[in-house]
Amino acid sequence: MKKQNISNRIWLVAIFILLLASCTKIEYTQIAEPAYLRVFNNVNYVQTMGSKDDKVPYFCMLINPKIGSDGKFTGAEIIGDFLDKRDPYAPPYPSHIGNSTDPSNPEYPGKENVLVGPILNGFDLSSWAQVPSGEVRVVFAYRPKNTVPFFELEDRLKNDILIDTVINLQSKEVYTLHLLQRDFIKKDHGILLRHENFYKLPLSDSLVYVNFYNMSAKGFWEADASLKDDDYRLKSFKNGVKDEMNVFLSLYESQEELSHYAAKVNGYQGRFLTTVKRNTSSNEVNAYASFPLWASSKSNGIRTAIWQRFDFFTLGMDPVTNPFYDSDTNTGSNWAVLNCLLNGKVGLTSNENGTLLPNLLVNVHSGKDNPRTFATVNTIEIVNGRVYLTTIQRKYAPPIY
Repeated sequence: MKKQNISNRIWLVAIFILLLASCTKIEYTQIAEPAYLRVFNNVNYVQTMGSKDDKVPYFCMLINPKIGSDGKFTGAEIIGDFLDKRDPYAPPYPSHIGNSTDPSNPEYPGKENVLVGPILNGFDLSSWAQVPSGEVRVVFAYRPKNTVPFFELEDRLKNDILIDTVINLQSKEVYTLHLLQRDFIKKDHGILLRHENFYKLPLSDSLVYVNFYNMSAKGFWEADASLKDDDYRLKSFKNGVKDEMNVFLSLYESQEELSHYAAKVNGYQGRFLTTVKRNTSSNEVNAYASFPLWASSKSNGIRTAIWQRFDFFTLGMDPVTNPFYDSDTNTGSNWAVLNCLLNGKVGLTSNENGTLLPNLLVNVHSGKDNPRTFATVNTIEIVNGRVYLTTIQRKYAPPIY
């Protein structure tokens, strides 16, 4: 019996040593006075007759690059490699680390193991990376879509620069940097650095907040349809929306009724929210609109099943005067619809023209409640026929089992 115990212990020690040997130590770069930065690549690539010769917008981001004696980049203080086009949904937690062996990163920090932001005024900033504050040089360099790290590529593949600029970041402030196209016809590109303020506002736990941006390129909605992505999932957003649109909100009582004809919450049947204007240069934060977390009379203060539908109408039109059919996907860029329900992958049963994204509300096991519904702070961005949702939430109580 004793020999068996000794043998078992030896095996356990051996396994422990193997596990230690297989672990890779991650060396984090300490930053004395960090700013908090999140980066999205909004430059989409589509294979059309008009774009077949365009470069694939797949990048390495360099912050404060190091230059060798030959004038070429040899490294950087911060490297965000394999930066691919962004995902439609950026959830309120780092969702990409460890999810795949594909190095492509839909945002920065995304999959990168780096020091991230703290809990600030109750908001979880773990999707924002710590970066140096002050004046920093930012470079976006084209790179091949392969698995070779940028600084291991051949020299000839490391000199194709899209953006090389200087930005100013204040210590302990939160920023979102967007790489985007400014002119659809001229193919001009640039960046938009947004100095976020959601964590400074006196926001209520019982209200859901959302703001809107149209960061589409100049001339996109007017361009011929043959130059645009023909993805059927884009529906009424496919051809873009006009440069100034009014946004209307409808709240639906239940996610078990997946129809835009289903019962709506009283008082939220096409309610005007805000006006959104096309912008690719100003870093101004657009005002947040809100609606009550417990808007439905069927809510019990713990969980609610409501979902959201946003109508974007050109000026002079609204849900009452809408001249289009519900199923129209080509409305001359005068009307587009966004449905936010479930996980953003389940379509409606009714014949309509809405693009899908996840519900703005978060349902998680918290305390003794499984699930419990929490209000969030959201940003909806329209970029060249696509719609993106970024959701931020406050820290909530852990589950009690």
